[in-house]
Amino acid sequence: MFGKNDRTERQQTPHHPTPGTLMVDADQRVGEFRGEAYGFWFLRPVTGGKEWSVAPEDVQPASPEQRLHAETARANARSRGELL
Repeated sequence: MFGKNDRTERQQTPHHPTPGTLMVDADQRVGEFRGEAYGFWFLRPVTGGKEWSVAPEDVQPASPEQRLHAETARANARSRGELL
């Protein structure tokens, strides 16, 4: 019998990425995965700044192109002295 509690109908909770993994949220913002609390994941901008929370189902790993762009932005910020 199929119903609301049937395993096939429940959404699987995504596994936690390793801290520092570059992720993309639903608004296409790229950030480093920092951790999880109260069912939300926290991402931090790669150039520094305030973390933001996202629902795990609204996040995906950054594509190679997005990672390259983020890592270039981080290197540029570091060269300007904006990162330690």
